[in-house]
Amino acid sequence: MAGSTPTNNTRLNRKILTFVDFPEGDLDDAGKGILSETSRLAKYLGTEWAVVCLSGASDSAMSELARYGVDQVTVLEGSADLSDSLDAQAKTIAAFAAEAGIGILLLPHNDLGGSLAPLLASELNGALFTEAIAYECEATALKLTRQSLGFQVAQSKKWDGENILVLTIHSRILSAVVLPTMQPGQLQVNRWTPRQAIATNASRIIQRIPPDPQTVDVSEAEVIFSVGLGCNDTTFTQIEELSRLLNASLGVTRPVYDLGYAGFERMVGQTGKTVAPRFYLAMGISGSMHHIGGMKDSKRIVSINSDSKAPIFPNSDEGFVANLNEVLPLLIERVKTVTGGAA
Repeated sequence: MAGSTPTNNTRLNRKILTFVDFPEGDLDDAGKGILSETSRLAKYLGTEWAVVCLSGASDSAMSELARYGVDQVTVLEGSADLSDSLDAQAKTIAAFAAEAGIGILLLPHNDLGGSLAPLLASELNGALFTEAIAYECEATALKLTRQSLGFQVAQSKKWDGENILVLTIHSRILSAVVLPTMQPGQLQVNRWTPRQAIATNASRIIQRIPPDPQTVDVSEAEVIFSVGLGCNDTTFTQIEELSRLLNASLGVTRPVYDLGYAGFERMVGQTGKTVAPRFYLAMGISGSMHHIGGMKDSKRIVSINSDSKAPIFPNSDEGFVANLNEVLPLLIERVKTVTGGAA
């Protein structure tokens, strides 16, 4: 996200604390990505960093932190409703950050991080900047940048280092890869409980419902099967079936939307939704610059097109020259064989 030259600005050399969540007890890609980004930011600012989390991580997930250069991790403990109350989590994290003298509190901009960030900034009376995609030191301040209006406009703010900064990093630029410059950490696990009981409001989480891939916002989807003009009525129906069988989200190009196959909310591209799933399957998509601009940050791109010279291929990790009319029935049959035909 930033240049490789560390800053010598002592006003910005304040300790960084990153919050890591362990969904189902494991370290997910968002957690791995924020660890890599924290390491990068700490090196750039020439400062120390540590990790804070809630209880519930598996032993293997906790030990994996060391691979990302983590030396210190603090497990927060508190009220019985801590895991089910955002308010309790924010107050507890903020109390620890204030006691530890943290300068920057870093979170991934996922559902949890995006919800906690404004609560944390309020509790800490600090600065808030969300969905950052870049940072750079300028004189006596850290310049932070995000994109808005469908990634059409870049917006920047400056943090002078006086108040604590609550910062979320956009998920599209987070990478779960262990940086080559990282040295394995000598992991030390600490536990921390607030000195005083934390009063929270009455709201709490009573149930966590996994998102439905068929209805989730395509910009938040983990796996997308996207279709272009290379489809027809039959193949489009088959692609819908394939996406249901494999719990993938459906995406379309502008021409397919114009033909009425799907609504605007399913359209991927610069005039639709910008996406960054971990897997993007492009079927019958030629690869216009507008579409490529909306999906190029996908972690892995696989394409199927009957035209061997289609522009989508140079932008793919893997490409197959094939006719959808022939491939899709075989794919569906294979998937049904493996899954037992259950969607």
